[in-house]
Amino acid sequence: MEKSILDKYEMTIGIECHVQLKTKTKLFSASDNDARDKAPNTAVSPIDFALPGMLPVLNKEAVRLAVIAAKALNSKVANVSSFDRKHYFYPDLPKGYQTSQMYQPTILAGEVTVPKEDGSEFKVRINHAHIEEDAGKLSHSDNGSYVDLNRAGTPLIEIVSEPDMHSALEAKAYATELYRLMTFADVTHGDLYQGNMRFDVNISVAPKGSNTLGTRAEIKNLNSFRSVERAAEYEFKRQVELVENGEKVKQETRGWDDNKQATFSQRSKEDAQDYRYMPDADIPPIVLTDERILEIQKDCPILPPAYREKWQDLKLDKSVIDVLFSSSKYAKLVSEVLDKDGKDSAKKTAFWFASALSGSEEDSNNEELTHLSADNLIQLAHMVSEGLLSSTNAKEVFIKMLSENKTPEKIAKENNLIQVSDTSAIEKILDEVLSDESSQKAINDIKNGNEKVYGFLVGQVMKKSQGKANPGLVQKMLREKIAKL
Repeated sequence: MEKSILDKYEMTIGIECHVQLKTKTKLFSASDNDARDKAPNTAVSPIDFALPGMLPVLNKEAVRLAVIAAKALNSKVANVSSFDRKHYFYPDLPKGYQTSQMYQPTILAGEVTVPKEDGSEFKVRINHAHIEEDAGKLSHSDNGSYVDLNRAGTPLIEIVSEPDMHSALEAKAYATELYRLMTFADVTHGDLYQGNMRFDVNISVAPKGSNTLGTRAEIKNLNSFRSVERAAEYEFKRQVELVENGEKVKQETRGWDDNKQATFSQRSKEDAQDYRYMPDADIPPIVLTDERILEIQKDCPILPPAYREKWQDLKLDKSVIDVLFSSSKYAKLVSEVLDKDGKDSAKKTAFWFASALSGSEEDSNNEELTHLSADNLIQLAHMVSEGLLSSTNAKEVFIKMLSENKTPEKIAKENNLIQVSDTSAIEKILDEVLSDESSQKAINDIKNGNEKVYGFLVGQVMKKSQGKANPGLVQKMLREKIAKL
């Protein structure tokens, strides 16, 4: 479709994000909440199967994590919240309804400030976030459909934004920042592949300048930032094409086919009244005093906005910050180095992370790096400052530190990476290089004013020293020697 036609329309996006909470047990039962690598229907209990007479017991830890998530969302926490039954045909929830929060959610209105690629920011209002249970998982084959209830009852918060985004890039940026806020707040494992966070993207189009929003379609269960962006791009073009052809956009739920890079219709979209919500009489209300809310939120770790403010003097590129934000462990280590040893060591550490790691939240493993310490990173930075390691060799040592629980000094010595800064040893190599016949032309060129030739001679010295000579010292001593020739 021609860009000129697309430019006539504005896209409006709101996102609902399901965040699985990292509790040990499920929302209403004592079943294991970690279903990874478990056989189907083994992380379950009579409550998950909804056997007659089984009553739910609310998981206190899920409420605590929801209150911490509220702080990350700049949201107020309700002093009184309650659960409701959402009646809908869930073939993977045996009781036939989902326990959720329709009328009195725990997390109230908030706001997320989202950084853009160009360094500017925009704000996305949070309507609310409610606690609810996840459904199970259906698998389909030619022989029939199969249900796995391991995930049924997993505690979630569903974060509902206002329709404050107007481009696919803004949707991607918001989803990325939301991921960072939730993982840094330590309320979720954040494994996108396992579905720990899933995004439902609501999109509508309308002519630019219109006061009325178009009919929205919802793209369900996106589990990567890339798919959020691409699904929004595709759906915008699809809806514009319908409007341009005089057709109506249907209010419906659509899926995303990553192979075809296209959305597809799943079912007509229901409104709230279609779910027949009613209060859940089996679960007492959640009552939280202001004092209790503050007490819980004191445990909230440092969040990305605070790190950005703390690192302002480091003048890090956005690409470097993006890598550090792909795991809270990276950001915490850089911050600890800054607190203990100042800007120079912190900046070196930040660049080592950026040069050695991909920076993709979708590929990061938050369980790694438990052995890496700020003290060892400071030692590595000092080895560079003191001329014991070249910048290239320091990066090699850093990469080995990611997988080896050893000091940088030990790694450098084991791999023969320590720089030679012994002037007598370097002088001996310099004499050998300068006396070589191939160096005479270079010396003459330097005397005739061609300074660039120094690089050739430094390279020869580094080659003879097997890369161990301190290049800065080599350059200094070389200039002194040639000046005397």
